[in-house]
Amino acid sequence: MNQEASSNSDTSFFGHPAGLTTLFFTEMWERMSYYGMRALLVLYMTASLQEGGLVFTVASAAAIYGLYTGSVYFMGLPGGWLSDRLFGGQKAVFYGGVIIMIGHIVLAIPTDGSFFIGLIFVVLGTGLLKPNIAALVGHLYSEGDARRDAGYAIYYMGINIGSVLGYFVCGWLQLNVGWHYAFGAAAIGMGIGLIQYKMTEPKLKGAGAEPAEPLSPEGRKKTWAAIGIFLAILATITGLAYNGTIVIDPVPVAQYVAIAFTLIFVVYYAYIYFMGNLTSNEKSRLWALLLVCVASACFWSGFEQAGSSMNLFARDYTDRMIGSFEIPTAWFQSANALFIVALTPFFAALWINIGKRWVSPAYGIKCAVGLIVMASGFLVMFFAAQYAASGLKVAPYWLITTYFLHTVGELCLSPVALSAVSRLSPRRFLGQMMGVFTLTYSIGNIISGLLAGNFDPNQVDQMPNLYGQILVFGVGIGAVVLLIALYTRKLENLPADDDKFEEKAA
Repeated sequence: MNQEASSNSDTSFFGHPAGLTTLFFTEMWERMSYYGMRALLVLYMTASLQEGGLVFTVASAAAIYGLYTGSVYFMGLPGGWLSDRLFGGQKAVFYGGVIIMIGHIVLAIPTDGSFFIGLIFVVLGTGLLKPNIAALVGHLYSEGDARRDAGYAIYYMGINIGSVLGYFVCGWLQLNVGWHYAFGAAAIGMGIGLIQYKMTEPKLKGAGAEPAEPLSPEGRKKTWAAIGIFLAILATITGLAYNGTIVIDPVPVAQYVAIAFTLIFVVYYAYIYFMGNLTSNEKSRLWALLLVCVASACFWSGFEQAGSSMNLFARDYTDRMIGSFEIPTAWFQSANALFIVALTPFFAALWINIGKRWVSPAYGIKCAVGLIVMASGFLVMFFAAQYAASGLKVAPYWLITTYFLHTVGELCLSPVALSAVSRLSPRRFLGQMMGVFTLTYSIGNIISGLLAGNFDPNQVDQMPNLYGQILVFGVGIGAVVLLIALYTRKLENLPADDDKFEEKAA
């Protein structure tokens, strides 16, 4: 209770708790490393030998991209569990950052063999860091604190400042120095984030310092043994793939993994719902949260075309010359982040003012609007692809307009969805629910990769159909979510009515 009282009275960071600065800058540097490297993945895999690339087909590169980005978020599920039961949120964030930095260092080694090993390290590290740093933001606020949504919006701006740095630094280095120098810059960014985190950690004031439900000594031993077995199996499979004993075709693997991730999401969500000893209101709140999760998965399946099909469109079919200067392909993805940095203060103020003057829109309604707006961006890409199919290189404003619409949709959905998980989840399962929620990113990213695999740069006439399908899918699902949200909005406002676990404002 005292901790929450101090949280409510702490307004030292633009009206928010001081601990938000620690999480803001840690996430900023981690996202610099992640997005800077991610922007180059498909380009590196599909580049020719003369360009220093891996010469993969678009279908294989897009599937690997989807598997990588999907696995990054999937590992948030065990990462959230380990935080709740073994490490505590603060240690999980630090350990995850160290592993991420090691991964980028491995990627910077100029050999083809280091590529997938580096990606595996980044996947494992992000699984520890990503869900737990988002959960720590929620721990800074009490249940009824009206600043929560605005706090997540500010935190989200840190993500996008970092991604702007990553796109510009890594994109410039790739074009002017080389691929592996760009990957090395990502390692430096993560290192800066780790130093900042340890220096400002006291500002968190103990939030998430200890596991919410610590394991018994015997349980800790079994958990460490399970971690060791998992890493041994992963190392064995990687070694067998590298020496050619087993052959992995990324496209069917991505298809099976998408199904597996969806089943895991359903099973884990059902386990918490039926076996979590929840109150009736907590169960009702989880139904409202489920609608947000569905909207999130569908949203990212379209949005993540930015790193795959739209990235290739920027490289091959967009006029990137300004006089004698060639715009690095990766820089186009920074448009999304720049728009977010510019628009986040507006959206943060918007939700607060709407809440003061009218009834605040339900989480489900906000997410449905975000999904529909994002999907409308593919109407722009539909027409751009038609121009490209006629043999013309299109002006950059087609991509910029699409990124603007994607940004508006993202600001309606993503920080709002994180806030929904933080508020609607049972408090004792918050870390795990953040992990479960990140599965929606995983599912969306893998589906996005599979969709992008249908993009053949040599058959540009297929592109309008690809973007048209995403448009229809996104708008249709968004309309359904909007209708259902008119009912679930009543469930969102139910109290958890469980004195043992529900936090009370002092």
